[in-house]
Amino acid sequence: MQVLLADEYGFCFGVERAVDMVEDALQEGDTVRSLGPLIHNEQEMARLGEHGVTTISDPVQIGRGETAVIRAHGVTPQVQKELEEKASKVVDATCPFVTRVQKLAARAAEQDRHVVIIGSPDHPEMIGVKGYAPDHAFVIRDESEVASLPRLRNPLVVSQTTIKAKTFFDTAEAIKTKTDDEVQIVNTICSATRDRQDAARALAGMVDAFYIIGGRHSSNSVKLLAVCKEQCEKSFLIETEEEINPNDIIGTERVGVTAGASTPEWLIQKIVKHLETLGAQNKELPLE
Repeated sequence: MQVLLADEYGFCFGVERAVDMVEDALQEGDTVRSLGPLIHNEQEMARLGEHGVTTISDPVQIGRGETAVIRAHGVTPQVQKELEEKASKVVDATCPFVTRVQKLAARAAEQDRHVVIIGSPDHPEMIGVKGYAPDHAFVIRDESEVASLPRLRNPLVVSQTTIKAKTFFDTAEAIKTKTDDEVQIVNTICSATRDRQDAARALAGMVDAFYIIGGRHSSNSVKLLAVCKEQCEKSFLIETEEEINPNDIIGTERVGVTAGASTPEWLIQKIVKHLETLGAQNKELPLE
């Protein structure tokens, strides 16, 4: 059985940057506290926890002498101000792609324009971006929610960095019915997200089973699962090798593997080796 890795997978630039920034702070001897999980991967968070990184849920929990970390998803300006007032140091690990969306929203709000952000309203990235245009922004999931929007004033349309491109463009087109003004559409989907989805889609049509390694609360990992299922029905989202059912790959010739943008390389390689071991064990088993 062949185990094939997608051409693009695992840590994106923003996540790798955030982890590097935290590890640098640890090397300086800082007491590091992340506001919310640094990334959406429990296994990597457990590894960082072993090195002293703890997670808080509210700025009030940070104290003087401690270093506060803003995770890759970013926060609202108000939350950042609170952290700066309470912590001795703030490490802003917001992904540069997310920072771009924040700046676009803030600029449009300053111009008294409406901002429509396509994404999940309860995702931390979306909460943070909306905070840059609190009185001007609307967050909608997809085209089906366009009807709920009011008439829009010179709208800017942007997106969560991890949504599917089709969802963004279909929804952006529908938003044009909500205004008589020109609609500014800026595709803010992260290139790493697009690259991973394209690579997974290409590989999914060539394999008998597909494993997406990522957290169940990771938006981009869930999207990867949906993309793979379009081409390979036997696609599974897993966090660890223990979740692999050996029966699912009995008789398979090729198994595909990809990973969400928050999945570390050490975990990916561990699962690939486990799949290769299972493939070797299943080689001599008769098909049921």
